[in-house]
Amino acid sequence: MNKKFSLIDLFSGAGGMTLGFMGKPPYDHFQSVLAIDNDLSAVDTYNVNFSTGSEHCVHADIEKWVKENDVPPADIVIGGPPCQGFSLLNKNREGDKRRKLWEPYLEIVIRSGASIFIMENVQGLLKSSEYEDICLAANKSGFRMIDAQVLNTANYGVPQTRRRAIAIGLKASDFDNNYTPEFPPKPTHSQNADSGLPRWRTVRDFIDDLPRRTKGVEIRTSEKSPLDLHFGRNPTEKSKQRYLAIPPGGNRFDLQRKRPDITPNCWLNKPSGGTDLFGRLWWDRPSVTIRTEFFKPEKGRYLHPTANRPITHREAARLMSFPDTFKFCGTKIQIARQIGNAVPPLFAEKIAELASTILSNRKKTSDRKAA
Repeated sequence: MNKKFSLIDLFSGAGGMTLGFMGKPPYDHFQSVLAIDNDLSAVDTYNVNFSTGSEHCVHADIEKWVKENDVPPADIVIGGPPCQGFSLLNKNREGDKRRKLWEPYLEIVIRSGASIFIMENVQGLLKSSEYEDICLAANKSGFRMIDAQVLNTANYGVPQTRRRAIAIGLKASDFDNNYTPEFPPKPTHSQNADSGLPRWRTVRDFIDDLPRRTKGVEIRTSEKSPLDLHFGRNPTEKSKQRYLAIPPGGNRFDLQRKRPDITPNCWLNKPSGGTDLFGRLWWDRPSVTIRTEFFKPEKGRYLHPTANRPITHREAARLMSFPDTFKFCGTKIQIARQIGNAVPPLFAEKIAELASTILSNRKKTSDRKAA
């Protein structure tokens, strides 16, 4: 393929989805022409990794930007409006302004002349009334929605059981009426050993070579990757004792059973509940979903499989399938947010392969203009 498809990435974050689209062959059929995000550190990360000559990732409020700027032509628009408005973790979802950010997203899709858009979000999107509004608005604008689905990234080579909703819209006039792409992409890995596919990739596959001991509690700017982000925390003595009490694969219930004297009262008073809190990752399973506070084991199953500490930023980035060559900008809190909010690049590669196939099935340019 000589000419690459032009790509716009909205709510791009650090660029995990762009990396999947612009990565190694055969997933490198795309060239980013615009990206937008309102997180300055994420914009810096994006530009360090993807901009050549000019910095085309813009730090802006998308609603303001779309009113004041021309939209460049593009073949495809990707990205997802901020997910917190749809997340089950957000108890005050109704009335959340972030739920409406699909409107400027769709406006940019239309103004760019894109033939397709791919929206990525949390599972809750597909069951929301907002998604019905998205589909209605897309249809009125000439787009045909392909059956959206929730996909598990572990089925696509990511060492993480992260489930994300993928919705695809095709501009009807750019494709034959009977064209329907094969969706979802065929899995490359499986939990089932009898499926004929390789088994899910595991935590061990991605972080076993990193030192069990960390050094320091800050970004190690003097070190080369991967050790630059392989730093620890400064836990209290009580926290250290709590880590020691968690066996392989264990969680807060093991802490309650073995060391009630150092178990927080809120857990002692709640004998049931989620089994991931203060849990250890398993070596031979994929990770749980990596979120923005993965460095806090009280937030989930984020303890190292054997070392008595939470996972490091480098370990989290690898479990998101970021290569060590990817450069992150910002403070350690900002980088953690970028990692946890990202689309795993290995998963994005499979979405990119699908997008390339779809765009290759468009009508000829002259036929599209005539339509």
